[in-house]
Order: sequence, then C-alpha cells, then structure tokens
Amino acid sequence: MSGTTKTIGQNWLLLRGLARESSHWGDFTQQLQDAFPNANISVIDLPGTGQYHLENSPNNIKSITQITREHAYEKGLIEQPLTILAVSLGGMLAWEWMRSFPNDINGACIINTSFSNLSPFYQRLRWQCYPQFYALLTQKNLKSREKSILQLVSNNREHDEPISHVWADIQNQRPISLKNSFKQIVAAATYTPDHHKPIQPVLLLNSLQDRLVSAHCSASIQQHYQLPLRQHPWAGHDLTLDDPAWVNEQLKKWI
Repeated sequence: MSGTTKTIGQNWLLLRGLARESSHWGDFTQQLQDAFPNANISVIDLPGTGQYHLENSPNNIKSITQITREHAYEKGLIEQPLTILAVSLGGMLAWEWMRSFPNDINGACIINTSFSNLSPFYQRLRWQCYPQFYALLTQKNLKSREKSILQLVSNNREHDEPISHVWADIQNQRPISLKNSFKQIVAAATYTPDHHKPIQPVLLLNSLQDRLVSAHCSASIQQHYQLPLRQHPWAGHDLTLDDPAWVNEQLKKWI
C-alpha cells in the first residue's frame, strides 16, 4: 500500500447509510469537491436504494459490499485506488471492502458507525429513540416521515422544511421498500468484522450528540483497533449535513 497512499484523497467514493441513497448527500458532494478541487468525487447507491431501488438488498454486509463493488467496477470507479467516505451502514461496507479487496482502496474516513461485536445493541440504535424509530416505519405520509427522520439524524433545525421536502421527493421518485430497509437493518445489526484492522489508513469521525447511534460505538472501534478518532461536539448522526465544513477540515488534516 505504500505506493498508493500518496494518492489518498484524489479519487473519492461516497457511501451513504441505512435506507438512504446518494442524493441524500445533498450539497456535501460539491462542498467536498470545493475542498479538494483536483480530486475526482463519485457517489454510488447500495443495492435496493437510489439507482438500484428495484433490486433486492442482501441481508448481510459481505454480500452488499460485493454487489456495490461490482456496480463500482461497471461504472469505472476502481480504475484508480479509492478513498472512501462513508456514513453509518456505509462505514461497515467500507470496512468490509478494505478487508476483502485491499487493492481497491487506499484509505477511508468512516463516520458514526458501529460493529456488533464491539457495542451492545442499545448503543448501536440508542434505546431512547425506539418509539420514534417505530413511528417512522409506520408513518404513511412521506413529508411527515422524512421530516421525522431528519429531526432524528440532524441537530440543526434551521433546514427542516427545505430538506424534508427534498428527501420526500427522493423517496417518492426512488422509494426504498420496507423489505429492503429491513434487510439493511439485519445486515447492520449482525455485522461482526474480524479482529484485524485494515492495512489502509482509517480516520473515524463521530458526533457526541448523535441521537441515533451512541458516540461510544466509534470510541469502541477506536480503542479496539487503535485508530484516530475526531469528535464533533454538537452535530447529529448526519454529520456531513450538520457541519460539512468541520468534516472537510478533518479530512484535510488527515490527508
């Protein structure tokens, strides 16, 4: 890997989290491009979401990773080593991808993720949000549901109305099915990586005020694998939405 680490941050691939698609990155894709003007910035949807919303999602991270890698190969995204930026469920894919196909990836920044063998279930999905999470699954009105999701994953209330409209439009155009959402939940809940950390550089970012996934989850990964961890004081689970400038600042320092 020593020959490819020099190109970290030149060929980004962004992976979203549970029941989200690449359009949910919103303005962050352009903000990352502005931060790294000479880099290639690409996004890709997981099976069962976005461009692939009519596909069936597997119920395990290994298979989701393999299919996502195939899609990336078809799009010509792996011609140069990738630097992955991934959130939550996407972070599990990034980890599995680095371990299974190390030549594809030269580094990764993983945000607000968790592993089942390092954190208890009530931290991986914080028990305080169980009633709200159940209500989201049964909410029929798209706008209300997406606004509720936004209020769960973001701690910035100023953008509730415009972003909830955008997210409702995304779900209306490319809906992720309840079946695929459940399969992704199962995949995330059961992901147990081995005890060997990737050979690539990994940066962990988390939000101390994350109300969906406890900040202890990233701390457990940091302690177990001895990785650098940077913590945001007030942002929610969707850190790139709440404070994109802070994320880009951490990426620049890391690279």
